[in-house]
Amino acid sequence: MTATPHDPYAAPCPRPEVTLAHIAKLAGVSAPTVSKVINGHPGVAAGTRRKVEELVQEHGWRRRPDAVDSSAVVEVVFESLDSLWALELIRGMDEVVQDRGMILGLTDMRGRRSPHSGWIDQVLARRPLGVIAVSADLSERQRARLASRSIPLVALDPRGEPDHRVPSVGATNWNGGLAATRHLLELGHRRIAMINGPDTLMCCRARLDGYRAALDSAGVPADPGLVRTGPLYVEGGRTQAQALLALPDPPTAIFAANDLQALGVYQAAHRAGLRVPEDLSVVGFDDLPLAQWADPPMTTVRQPLQKMGTSAAEMVLALASRAAPVEDRVELATRLEVRSSTAPLL
Repeated sequence: MTATPHDPYAAPCPRPEVTLAHIAKLAGVSAPTVSKVINGHPGVAAGTRRKVEELVQEHGWRRRPDAVDSSAVVEVVFESLDSLWALELIRGMDEVVQDRGMILGLTDMRGRRSPHSGWIDQVLARRPLGVIAVSADLSERQRARLASRSIPLVALDPRGEPDHRVPSVGATNWNGGLAATRHLLELGHRRIAMINGPDTLMCCRARLDGYRAALDSAGVPADPGLVRTGPLYVEGGRTQAQALLALPDPPTAIFAANDLQALGVYQAAHRAGLRVPEDLSVVGFDDLPLAQWADPPMTTVRQPLQKMGTSAAEMVLALASRAAPVEDRVELATRLEVRSSTAPLL
């Protein structure tokens, strides 16, 4: 039977392809002007640029796959690039892009939560295949400008709760905090302190929740005085550990939110005349290469950083090829690595 225009079972008419010329006509500008906006080139008034971007989003224009340069770039924006943690993530991402003849473009925000205002123009001028934001918050405006060019965004270890609109990759931080604290409980420790990172970071909040859950399940009251917060660096761990070890009833074990803080705990213990692990057990988080080189080798929660980087790069490239992600949120498993920095309570 021939379908009539009102036949509810008739196949829908395909949506016509949106062209630059069509966007230009709607915006009342020339096609070259639209091309400048799409490719992030200067020379377009702010009002015109915004109007074109809104039309591109509204009408679903997509850059053709054959329009992408062969020397494609995947942009990565880091809150901070000053640690081995970031290097491990980069190694994972670089493995993926190198295999495909691409390169990484890196932005270091030097501790800022969001990129500076001119960052998005610089990124769009490079016409990347995709953007990976590592513990970085992009503004709604920055996200909209990426979307208007069909440039996918993936969050890696996002600062806050994952936004369902932005695919993300992380680790099982709650389980890691639980495993670290349970290990110390099983060794007989009850005065277990935690040195955490900033509570603005979702990963730190999850590790603290895991610590508290382990204490609760063991029937050990959580002492608020044994929870301290400091920067995720050696000095943060050292400063907070010195304060904890100076308490009238100091902890016999300390769980640190990352390996760098744990190294700071080592230093504080040494300065206090304490031995690790005979007098103080210490657990870190991340399992950076330095954890094995520490003296003594550090018990820590292994976070699969390189695999996290690999997963984020594969996800953003899949989105760039218009493939829908299997999952909007990927959480990779953590694992406790028991070494020599923890011992039974004597």
